[in-house]
Amino acid sequence: MARGRKRKAAKSKEEEKGDVEQKQEAAAEAKGGEEKVEEKEDEEKVEKVEKKEEEEEGKEKGKRARIAKGEEELEYFPDQRNLEDLWKEVFPVGTEWHQLDSVYQYNWNFSNLEDAFEEKGVLHGKRVYLFSSTEPQMVPFKGQQEIICIPIVVAVASPFPPSDKIGINSVQRETEEIIPMKRMKMDWVPYIPLENRTRQVERLKSEIFILRCTQRKSALRHLKEERVKKFEYCLPYFYNPLTEDELEQSTIVQILYPIDPKPVFCEFDWEFDEVEEFTDKLIEEEGLSVDQKDEFMNFVKEKVCEGKKANREARVARKKALAEMSEETKAAYENIKFYKFYPVTTPDSPDVSSVKESYINRYYGKAHKVF
Repeated sequence: MARGRKRKAAKSKEEEKGDVEQKQEAAAEAKGGEEKVEEKEDEEKVEKVEKKEEEEEGKEKGKRARIAKGEEELEYFPDQRNLEDLWKEVFPVGTEWHQLDSVYQYNWNFSNLEDAFEEKGVLHGKRVYLFSSTEPQMVPFKGQQEIICIPIVVAVASPFPPSDKIGINSVQRETEEIIPMKRMKMDWVPYIPLENRTRQVERLKSEIFILRCTQRKSALRHLKEERVKKFEYCLPYFYNPLTEDELEQSTIVQILYPIDPKPVFCEFDWEFDEVEEFTDKLIEEEGLSVDQKDEFMNFVKEKVCEGKKANREARVARKKALAEMSEETKAAYENIKFYKFYPVTTPDSPDVSSVKESYINRYYGKAHKVF
């Protein structure tokens, strides 16, 4: 009976967490109806292609196995560490598709992440959710300075998934979207250590979950360009109702004014900027013509109204969520920790020790500790 009550409590905790995010993102979800129809058509087309590729891969693996069976000479390889491929199994969210191959061209070593799961490590005995991204940096490698996409892994120590949503945002996009990650073919899945992969998965009690994306790179050519770009604008999303969201107090709105030949992109701070003075400066810098002044000013005022309304709604949603939250769930949020891992320095990989930083992204903020 005690076990049954524990499962029930865990379920209610996740339900409360889901309610928190649903209240904050209800408006974003309402906008997605038309996009979901188009995405479904694209995905059906892509699934056929992926199925065919999987069948061909199976045939090729069988062929390689038959060749290997006939070989007499034996090759010896060093034993693999139990979590050696952990970082590679995590999808690098937001990385441009054409740069994915460059991420894996170096022999990166994340033994620091593996050690964190050992006894006395910061992740030992905890339920952990891992996601990855890349940071382009100028770093030394073999005597030269090169711009390299450095893979990083973020570990979230939490009793429940940090979120089932993904944020989509970039300087090119007029608005931010927060949507279910499954719409981008992403989900949290159990990671099975190497030593357990011969056992049945359903019998394993996994405490390591990784963010996985099932979108195949080879099938991208069948998708619309806007859909492909969405993957590159993704950011892992997190919302903690115990802390005031930066968006609740922000006075800055993104302005993307669509005019030919070049749209106007800028930021407007309604606390410090005055609309007419701001517009006159743009005209002076030849970013805007005089005959577009009134229309542009009205456009900015509309964006300011939208920003203030969003701030008010976010504050109301957070207060309501806090009032309905149990003490157990509050304690879970208070104890969530973020750990950021960079590759360790090795002779055959770039040295990234000089570019480490604690910042993760605009939703997660800073890591509690960097390795």
